[in-house]
Order: sequence, then structure tokens, then C-alpha cells
Amino acid sequence: MRQTLEQLRDVAGQCADTPVWSLPDTDLITAVHTVHDAEQMLAASKLHLIREIDGRNLPVAQQAASTTVWLREHLHVSIHTARRIVDLAQAIDQRPMLDAALSTATPTVEQAQIVAKTVHDLAPEVSPDVVDLAEKTLVEDFAGWEPAILRKAAQRILAHVAPEVAEDADRRAAERDAKRAQQTRAFTLTNNGDGRYRLTGWLDAEAAATIDAALDPLCKPDGQRTATQRRADALVEVCRLALRTTQLPANGGDRPQVVVTVPYDVLRQELRHGHLDTGERLSAQQVRRLACDAHIIPMILGGDGQILDVGQSRRLFTGPLRRALVARDGGCAFPGCDRPPRWCDGHHITHWTAGGRTALDNGVLLCGYHHRLIHRGEWEVRMADDGKPDFIPPTYMDHDRRPRRNIYHPRT
Repeated sequence: MRQTLEQLRDVAGQCADTPVWSLPDTDLITAVHTVHDAEQMLAASKLHLIREIDGRNLPVAQQAASTTVWLREHLHVSIHTARRIVDLAQAIDQRPMLDAALSTATPTVEQAQIVAKTVHDLAPEVSPDVVDLAEKTLVEDFAGWEPAILRKAAQRILAHVAPEVAEDADRRAAERDAKRAQQTRAFTLTNNGDGRYRLTGWLDAEAAATIDAALDPLCKPDGQRTATQRRADALVEVCRLALRTTQLPANGGDRPQVVVTVPYDVLRQELRHGHLDTGERLSAQQVRRLACDAHIIPMILGGDGQILDVGQSRRLFTGPLRRALVARDGGCAFPGCDRPPRWCDGHHITHWTAGGRTALDNGVLLCGYHHRLIHRGEWEVRMADDGKPDFIPPTYMDHDRRPRRNIYHPRT
């Protein structure tokens, strides 16, 4: 094996030194994929080596405090990177299917880390058979998804493989996350010694949503400040307002508000766990606390999460109608876009000037960039039978013009 690896290193060095400017476009793209796949396979080999080193206790024999510290010194990586490598090496040692898939570059190392963490967290909650099925589903069905989307799919994996236990597991996970977030909350204002102060800390989802709702009306783009500068200024302004008054400025015609989507079990008269409009999960206790001091806005959902009624319609996508768009689309609905709801406009699928109604089944949330793109006419938007928007690409992108959807923001 040592001789093979040395030859592999020599070949890799030759590839790194080879000019690529003369490659045709198709060869250039193919080369990137080939190198990436080889990199992932080599990462799997490295994990096997590290697991064996750890199993033999070689780092301690060489006076290192742990395998993590030993890797930091030998591979010149950060302690956090070293920790993740060791954790993944241990995980795939316990998960042969994940190990085998990683050795074929499906999934990638980053995806494998998400799968490993998911099955680890599921193990105390459900039976081994369900854990195995969850692992198999994530590896085989979701390996083509990039990590941010895979992570969201992993959070909902029980709804796919074991819906009969998903609700209870989600409830326990939400309560566990809320408890950990509450216990570890922190805020630090540190004098940096150069005229600047550094803010650091941790908040739970409920607290973060409250702060976002307060800051958002005060940090709109103005062409002069960066986004981070606007948020810093907004935080100071909120504190100034708090010193003078209990009222915050209006935002889009409504007072700043935290929106929580929650199923209500009429049969049991029970309020269950919910989600903020950012997608963050709240425990039932947090939902009840918010509902205790809030104006309740009814939103009727069908069994598949389809929005059936939000009260009233208006000329513009505001008030209850906009809240319905936010609950359904979760942000910009254009495929691949992760812009949040507050950066989006309501777009008429059939234009208002052409007789289109301002209604949920004729509206879609789009960020400014994709709103302009849709108005150019190359892409089309259609409302599917399930009440959600499909986007039809131009023929130069897909000759068959197969419908596409955004999978960054799904609720279920």
C-alpha cells in the first residue's frame, strides 16, 4: 500500500503542475468532477488510516494528549478540523454502509458528516432498524443534494422512514434543543483595546427571532453601508428606542412581529411544536409562551401542509396574504435560492395588468434578482396541483423544460 500511495502522490503532483488553460470547456468540467471524486475517495482512505492509528493508541505512545492533538501537529490543521476528522473516522467504523458509500465518493465527506451526526442523534430515540433505514435513505436518496439541503432533509428524515414515531421524536428533539440553547445562552461585550468592542454570544431560536424582528425594520439597504454595518447600527438604534419608548417603527405596514407556524390538534385540543418563519423549530412550551402575549393570526392548513385559508385578500401581497406566502414558500421560491422572506416581493404569476388576482394561488415569493429574471420571460412559473409553485426553465437550460422547485425552504 505504501508504494501505491507514493505513486499516487507523484501522479497528483504531476496533475497539479499541468497547465489547464488549453482544455476545452467540457474537458475542464469533467476534470473538476474527476479530481473532486478522487479527493473524496482519498479522504475515505485517510479516515481508515486515522481510525487504525487511533485504535492502536499510537498518538498517546508518541506523547500526544489525544489523536486530535496528534493530527493537529502532524497534519497542520486546526483543532476543530482534527476533531471532526476523528469523529467521522470513528463514525464510519461503526457504520459500514456509510463507509462503503464514502469510498465511492457518494456521499462526499461533508455529506457523510451530516449523515453520521443524524444517525448518532437518532440512535437513542428509535430502534436500530429505523436508524439503519434512515442512514440508507440519506445515502441513497439524498446524496445528490448539497450539504445545506441535506441537513434540512436529515432533520425531517423520520417523517420519511418512520412517520409513526416522527412526531414524538421531533417533540423530544425540539425540547432537548430548546433546553440546551437556554442553558448555554450567553452575551459578551469585549473591549478590543483599539476603540472597538466585540459582541459574541449564543441565543435560542425564540430569542434570535425576537432580535431579528426588532432589527429588520432598521437595517434596510441604503447603498452606503454594508449589511453587517446596517445590522450593527440597527442594534444601537433599537437600544436607543428602548430608552425613549416602548414602540418600534412599523415594518411593511405591520408592527415587527415573530411569526410561528404550528399545527393545532383539534381532537386533542393540544398545541404542538412549531416553526418560526426562519425554519427554526420551537418546542410546544416556547410556542405557548409566545401565544400567551400575542395577536393570534389563524392560518388553516390541509393534511399535507397546503394552506387553505388566511382570512382575506387584498390588492397587494400584504397582511394575512403575505404571511400565507411566507408560510408556504419560506423565502424566495426560485430553485436554488436561499433568500429569506424579508428580502422577497410577492409576484403575480398571471400579471395584475392581465387580470391576475391577488390571491395565494396566483402569488409566489421572489427575491429582487429572481423577480427581475422572471419578468424577462425566459422562465415560467406554474402552480402545481399541490398548491405549490413550479418553475419551468428555458429550453437552452433543459430541452425538455422539466419543472423545478426550491428545496431550501420546505416545511415538511
